[in-house]
Amino acid sequence: MSASSRLRVPGLWAALAGLLALAACQSEPPGALVVTEQGTKIEVPQQPGPALTPIRFDQIHDWKTDRLSEAVPAFRAGCAAMTRPDRNLGGQGTVAALGGSADRWRDVCLAAKLVTPGDDALARAFFETNFQAYILSTDGSAAGMFTGYYEPVARGAWARGGEYQTPLLRKPVGVAPAKLPARAQIVRGALAHKGLEMLWVNDPIDAFFIEIQGSGRVQFTNGEVVRVSYDGQNGKPYVPIGRVLVDRGEMTIDQVSMQSIRAWMEAHPKEAPALMDKNPSYVFFREIRGSGQEEGPPGALGAKLTPMRSIAVDRAFIPLGAPVWIDTKDTLDGKPIRRLMLAQDLGGAIKGQVRADIFFGWTPDAAAHAGKQRGTGNAYILLPKTPATTPMAAN
Repeated sequence: MSASSRLRVPGLWAALAGLLALAACQSEPPGALVVTEQGTKIEVPQQPGPALTPIRFDQIHDWKTDRLSEAVPAFRAGCAAMTRPDRNLGGQGTVAALGGSADRWRDVCLAAKLVTPGDDALARAFFETNFQAYILSTDGSAAGMFTGYYEPVARGAWARGGEYQTPLLRKPVGVAPAKLPARAQIVRGALAHKGLEMLWVNDPIDAFFIEIQGSGRVQFTNGEVVRVSYDGQNGKPYVPIGRVLVDRGEMTIDQVSMQSIRAWMEAHPKEAPALMDKNPSYVFFREIRGSGQEEGPPGALGAKLTPMRSIAVDRAFIPLGAPVWIDTKDTLDGKPIRRLMLAQDLGGAIKGQVRADIFFGWTPDAAAHAGKQRGTGNAYILLPKTPATTPMAAN
């Protein structure tokens, strides 16, 4: 039995037929997406939304050299959420039809269980057998932007005192985000009477970057490490303070990085609070329990993030859980980043079809690379193949 046949789980045509019928009922499609599976051409009605251009796997640069067995566990980690019946994974138009619902992922999630850990050849056969790759593009251009994020580390304590004066807050219960104040009011005590303080850190800049990254690790003097993760925000728009510094002429766009922003705030301690206030968005946290120190924080999908295998995307265009091949460069060292990653997280500043934020991890090295990352390149989305036997193929 070939690796391909071992890893192919037959789809339920009835479910897909309903999905394609729904697609056909929309406004007249701008043509048909034609893919070839097992020698048979299959037409899928294109709906309004991102255009999909099929591409062969052998046309993807370095596809044969990636350690794809490392991507399979990350993919499987998201399967429980991806196959939940009520889960809308995202996407628009044809992308949503091919990868936005649980029905499209059940069979490939079952097939992923058959991949032997560490077997790159079998992992490659799994992806090539069960997925069709498509070029992602915006307004006809396949060029995109790829930034990075990480899990910061701060020093903290359970109680306020001494150097620990900046709280990380829990989400208010029973209060609509639209009713919450902006950052400036919150950091100056607007919610102090509600008992939302989870813990206290010794540096407001550290607290700010934990908010920006959406998760963090807080180290206590007794060696205890508390993990915190995003649990909502105050309903106000996110404003990048790097853009504020550029607008003021403090730095150029090419100079903006996490390191340069932090350096500016540390060099201007009196002006730093007002700069942070320019971002009215404020993030609330929850404590993560039961996670090992060598595990990443949970992303928006619910799966624990895997360094250099998980990305944050714009779910308006890319369904959560979908594999995405990223082809860009590491801004810090100039080395190529060409590998398969999984759309497992979201970000307030991550907008657009060819746009992703790469999760680098939680080490000092991860922070160094993530903080500098701002690379251009291309991305290819992998969506489950349609069954070979369809009414269109049978005619």
